[in-house]
Amino acid sequence: MMTSGVRIAVVDDHPLFREGVIRSLTETGRFTVVGEGGSSSDAIRIAAEARPDILLIDLSMPGEGLSAIPPIRARDSNIRIVVLTVSEAAEDIALALNSGANGYVLKGVGSRTLTEILVAVANGETYVTPTLSARLLSHLSSDKHSPIVTDPIHSLTSREREVLELVATGLSNKEIAIRLDLQEKTIKHHMTAILAKLQASNRTDAAMKLHASTTRGRTLR
Repeated sequence: MMTSGVRIAVVDDHPLFREGVIRSLTETGRFTVVGEGGSSSDAIRIAAEARPDILLIDLSMPGEGLSAIPPIRARDSNIRIVVLTVSEAAEDIALALNSGANGYVLKGVGSRTLTEILVAVANGETYVTPTLSARLLSHLSSDKHSPIVTDPIHSLTSREREVLELVATGLSNKEIAIRLDLQEKTIKHHMTAILAKLQASNRTDAAMKLHASTTRGRTLR
């Protein structure tokens, strides 16, 4: 697992913000910055030349950040791409994830939290800012033609399905435990089983798979 020495590149068209992010990440001692830029073309070039472990990219910049993700992903599937943006639009989140982004984080996040997120992404996880998860699921529910592809949920037990349905509403493990009159550690055990069965990287991913399965079921009726 990667826990130190993560090679990272930061692409954002605001120099002061970019420099601040680079300084904050460097000071943690966990990252080595191998490139920086301010446009989508910079992102594509840096990904090809520096081959960072993680590419931290903004959406609103010359050439648009979203346009850089597909070609980067097509050229090198090993680079982890994290969007760091002010956009809270569900459409942008869905497009970023479908294009191949491994994370979607809002600007304003603290340096400590950002460090934890990037280390998790470097270790193979997918991350979406929790406050945006419910918004994304709501968007998917209203968009029958959403391009996100997920797997069925048939392997879950009735209790696991119940837990996952509550996760999809945005409840925490503690809140779910209270709702179901169970211990929090029991909910954690259920979540571990759910993620394993669905091959989901996190709670948001699992909830998206539940939504897709439910939508398919309605279509087949």
